[in-house]
Amino acid sequence: MNSCEKKSPVSVLAIDDEPQIQRLLTIALEAQGYRVATAGRGQQGLGMAAQRRYDLIILDLGLPDTDGLLVLKQLREWTQAPIIIITVKDAADDRIEALDSGADDYVTKPFNTGELLARMRVALRHSNRLKSEEPIFHFGALEVDLASRRVALKGEPVKLTATEYILLRLFVQHAGKVLTHTQILREVWGAGHEEHTEYLRVYMARLREKLETDPAAPPLFLTEPGVGYRLAEG
Repeated sequence: MNSCEKKSPVSVLAIDDEPQIQRLLTIALEAQGYRVATAGRGQQGLGMAAQRRYDLIILDLGLPDTDGLLVLKQLREWTQAPIIIITVKDAADDRIEALDSGADDYVTKPFNTGELLARMRVALRHSNRLKSEEPIFHFGALEVDLASRRVALKGEPVKLTATEYILLRLFVQHAGKVLTHTQILREVWGAGHEEHTEYLRVYMARLREKLETDPAAPPLFLTEPGVGYRLAEG
């Protein structure tokens, strides 16, 4: 079921100081069945998010009263709602910092509303999946049963090393979300290994070889250039 087909509309808080962006988001999202609230300042947005629970938050980094990254970090202290960043900053370092600070996704201005809506749907599906604690995930021909640690491709069991499985499990648990190199290295290999990107390259190549139908053109593990990787949702 699409998120917008729920009896209660999905609620979205958009924190952005540009009136035209607020209007654009309100019109585009309400047309898809979302319930939209807007805030033009960071502190106002924090106050609104504290007063009621929103299903998803859209956050601009360039706010007039406070740093958007600070707002992001404060939100992440108490809410697990998906947060999508929209900003004019498009450097890889900016994307990495936002994602490492807790953002679920990152869209640069000017943005295509269709793309933003698609990324919202992915973030909401991921959030709903975590809430339901579904142990079995399907991605095309790939099936991952987290409860039994079983991995199958086209119905046939796939043998993974312990590290390969831990890496795959991390992607499955964050399906559709961009994971930065630093996040992955920290989660899989531990603190102090954030600079060892060669580990990650080797193991990503192994996973692609074992799990991709066509390793030369991988449709499952998507590379975010200069940032990290994303597991495509099936």
